[in-house]
Amino acid sequence: MALLVSMALILSLIERMMPVPFITPGAKLGLANLIIIISIYTLDSCKDAFIVLLLRIFLSALLGGNISTLLYSATGGIFSFITSILVKEVGGKNVSIIGVSSSAAVFHNIGQLLAASIILENINMFLYLPVLSTIGIVTGIFIGLSANYLLSHLKKLPYFKEKLNLDKNNSSLCN
Repeated sequence: MALLVSMALILSLIERMMPVPFITPGAKLGLANLIIIISIYTLDSCKDAFIVLLLRIFLSALLGGNISTLLYSATGGIFSFITSILVKEVGGKNVSIIGVSSSAAVFHNIGQLLAASIILENINMFLYLPVLSTIGIVTGIFIGLSANYLLSHLKKLPYFKEKLNLDKNNSSLCN
């Protein structure tokens, strides 16, 4: 778990240094979410993956953010995480990692817009939702493809081979 937290934190800090390629304020690639998706598929329980998420959010805000960064990241991350778990469990074999990642990206945006609407007391923040959702789907596909690639290579390791095969047979992630 510590390794996953550190990888997610490093990706988060690297992404913060990158220039934003999008027109819409707040839109990012979500590179740290790659590690969260991998943790959902490889850790023993969703509680462990949730701890990875919370530690990444807290440490990222501590190292390079402020209280508003923490609020936006936390609401977006929690919405995204819940969506990932629900889509993975309800969708089962019918939804790929790419589908889980894309839906998580959209709900990450919804969570952040909800936080912004509450903080700014302006529901009009949701006018950004169509643009952010489009960007979120594209970045979600990218993160999903990357996670799929990494997980396919992790299957070559004995521990992950057994874990990932067990995960296909047992659809319940939360123990």
